[in-house]
Amino acid sequence: MTLRVIQTLERINGWLGKSIAYLGLLMAVVTLVIVVLRYGFDTGSIALQESLLYMHGTLFMIGLSYAMQTGSHVRVDILYSRLSPQTQRWINLFGHLIFLIPLALVILVYSWDYVSASWRVRESSPEAGGIPAIFLLKTIIPFATVLLILQALCDLVRIGRELRQGDD
Repeated sequence: MTLRVIQTLERINGWLGKSIAYLGLLMAVVTLVIVVLRYGFDTGSIALQESLLYMHGTLFMIGLSYAMQTGSHVRVDILYSRLSPQTQRWINLFGHLIFLIPLALVILVYSWDYVSASWRVRESSPEAGGIPAIFLLKTIIPFATVLLILQALCDLVRIGRELRQGDD
């Protein structure tokens, strides 16, 4: 992967991550509307309720690769922070190669039939008045997995360059 390709992929990932973050704010507003409708007007909306699930799933699934890019993902940091930058790079390299990429590929392969079946029947909410687009929500699984794999590859190239340079 060339530096230009990596920069482009990371710019797209950064834009997606920052854009999708606004779903958190929208979720808060929708939750407020749901509460006001329920307790203030004694009414509800299944579509609004389900929209929270859609937004939540989208926020976290698309946000995975952005969190990895920015280093804001959860990490067991008891020992890691005490290690030298060079050792941290080696841990990240092996972690990406042994755990992250293989797991992401398994998720991608196994989600394909799941998502395809949902698209074939245009799966919709089982609830009357629900959102008729479960197939779109399920599509986020392979999409987010591809984003995660691409970010992992960008990280591997960067880590490889840093290890060759030997900077600490």
